[in-house]
This record gives sequence, C-alpha cells and structure tokens, in this order.
Amino acid sequence: MNLLIAGVALWWAAHLFKRLAPGPRAKLGEPGKGLVTVLIVVSIVLMVLGYRAAEGAVYWGREPMWVGINNLLMVLAFYFYAASGAKGAKIWLGTKVRHPQLTGFSIWAFAHLLVNGDTPSFILFGGLLVWAIVEILLINTQEGPWNRPPQAPFKKEIVAVVITLVIVGVVMGIHYALGVTPWG
Repeated sequence: MNLLIAGVALWWAAHLFKRLAPGPRAKLGEPGKGLVTVLIVVSIVLMVLGYRAAEGAVYWGREPMWVGINNLLMVLAFYFYAASGAKGAKIWLGTKVRHPQLTGFSIWAFAHLLVNGDTPSFILFGGLLVWAIVEILLINTQEGPWNRPPQAPFKKEIVAVVITLVIVGVVMGIHYALGVTPWG
C-alpha cells in the first residue's frame, strides 16, 4: 500500500508544482519540464506496482449494472479528452467546458470507483479524482474568467466521435489482455 500512496502523492506533487510553487518551477526553465515528466512517469510506475500489490477491505464488487455505467462513462471520458486535444476551434464539448481533459480524467476516476469498491481503489482512483478537482479549482482561481473558443465545423465533431470509439475499443482490448474484463 505504501507504493500506491507514494505514487499518488508524487502524482499530486509533480502536477501541482507549477501551480503552488511557480517561482521555483520557473527557475528550472525548460529542463524543469523533463524533470516533471520523469516524476510523473515514476508516479505512474509506483501507482501500478502499488495497486497490483495492495490489499484492503472490499466494500462492493463489480455488479453488472455498474460495469455498464462504467463503460458508458468511459466513452464520455474519452470524448472529453478528444475535446481537449482539438487545436484552434474546438469540437462542441470544448466550447462548453473549460477543462475538458481534467473533466474527462475526473469521469474516468469516478467510473473506476463504481466498479472497484476496495481500499486500494479508493486510494488510487479517489486520490486522482480529488487531485483533478483541486487542479481545476486552482486553475480557475489563478487564470480568472474563461474565454470560450470558437466551435469547429461539424465534420471535426464526427472525427472526434469516431476516434473516441476506436480508442475506447483499444483501451478495452488492453484491459482484456491484462486480465481485466471490462465488459462485465
């Protein structure tokens, strides 16, 4: 459990460094980006190893209803990611939500809590969900009002939906290959 907690804590620290300590982060300059990247990769490794080895109380399991809801939420989460990746004019969702990537990440974490009701999952997915919410609040506080970007042509929306569905299929296949059955 210690590796898992260390991984989540390092994730928080690496991501919040720029927001909470802008002066020291700015002093690192361009090499600081590499340092933060390394810290994030190390945090992911710690989280994966820690989660796989962690044991704890189980409060609920994978019920078919929650698996179905989880899968629908995952499609929505990846669509939010697609909205964050569009350059220039944004797909429809990117014009309605200020932080589509962090919102998608929050949906991802919440969806995983629905089907993983054990202590290690609370630490991993709950800790990452709280991080995403804190990050959104910090960005909103520091950057002030949001100027909505222009909306992209409808064709770009169709491409985003297709890419979302393909990526969800690939991620589900990877889960299946790792021994996790995402289809319930």
